[in-house]
Amino acid sequence: MRAVTDSGPTEPNQPKAEPIQNLFDLMKVVSSPDTLAHFEELYNKCEIRYGDFKKQLAEDMVVATEPVRSRIEEIAKDDAYISKVIKMGAEKAQASAQKTIKEVREIIGLKKLY
Repeated sequence: MRAVTDSGPTEPNQPKAEPIQNLFDLMKVVSSPDTLAHFEELYNKCEIRYGDFKKQLAEDMVVATEPVRSRIEEIAKDDAYISKVIKMGAEKAQASAQKTIKEVREIIGLKKLY
């Protein structure tokens, strides 16, 4: 696990440096309020151990993103769905390209040659 941290707070309740605040902001999104409160308290008492903090944050991020990862794996196994999406995307891209080509031809004064 790598995330920028410092040597820790040197006085109680000191403001957090931006990289540390970023980690706490992430924890606020993925962790329980109790977990966040626990690490906020350790930080404010100058007792935080960043290794424990980052390990907990990583574990909570894995849990929070599990439904998305599961859905991605599910979709990746559905060849029919992937083919359908590719076909729909190709049709949209072709329609968009044809419209753009028509607009460009009108702008530069070319008429339909065929």
